Amino acid sequence: MTGLGTIVNAIAVVAGSILGLILKSGIPERFKTTIMQAISLSVIFIGISGVLQGIFKVLSTGKIDRQFIMLMIFSLVIGGLLGEILKIEDFLESLAGKIKMSVSKFIKSEISTFTEGFVTASLVFCVGAMAIVGSLEDGLNHNFSILFAKSILDGVTSIIFSATLGIGVMFSSITILLYQGSITLLADIVKPFLTDTVVLQMSMVGSVLIFAIGLNMLGISKIKVGNLLPAIFVPVVWYVVNLFI
Repeated sequence: MTGLGTIVNAIAVVAGSILGLILKSGIPERFKTTIMQAISLSVIFIGISGVLQGIFKVLSTGKIDRQFIMLMIFSLVIGGLLGEILKIEDFLESLAGKIKMSVSKFIKSEISTFTEGFVTASLVFCVGAMAIVGSLEDGLNHNFSILFAKSILDGVTSIIFSATLGIGVMFSSITILLYQGSITLLADIVKPFLTDTVVLQMSMVGSVLIFAIGLNMLGISKIKVGNLLPAIFVPVVWYVVNLFI
């Protein structure tokens, strides 16, 4: 069944979020703050490790060289401009607001962090290489192993996120369905352009965004990570352009 991996991924996030919400009531506020800070630091270093993995390569001489730096800068600048034009961050917040209004009619508990939870979880679950490669494997080969593994990771993460950020995390499953489902349906078209190098470049740019998410979660910055999402796909466009030059 095409798309099964994404469906399981979304269900895992919903299940993990429900468990997190159940646990939330029993966690004192000071523990939630410390847990959130720990998660934020973890997200930052996951981002840093991904960027370093993409930028540095070991030469045959044993020396370390740098690569793709200009492409990374170019991707972030162009992607940021496109994101501002498309107002992706505003769209995510607007979508979160509409869902929040609908949810508030049935759930009377505190949902003041709904938008933060929805946007943060949506970005964390969607910017990684596993989301892209896994969705492609789902669409082309009906190979669900990558997305099944991602489902476990996202499910565990959603428990922690929802315990600190609330019910908005659960509704990030909608973003997963839309994002990964679109890639799965378009797999036949984009697969020829996603070489190992291009996927590495996309993952590197995505890791920069993960780093930015971590900074936002700590309250250090207010980077509009949503508007930077197109940057992940700039390496694909660059590869296609080079094919015709």
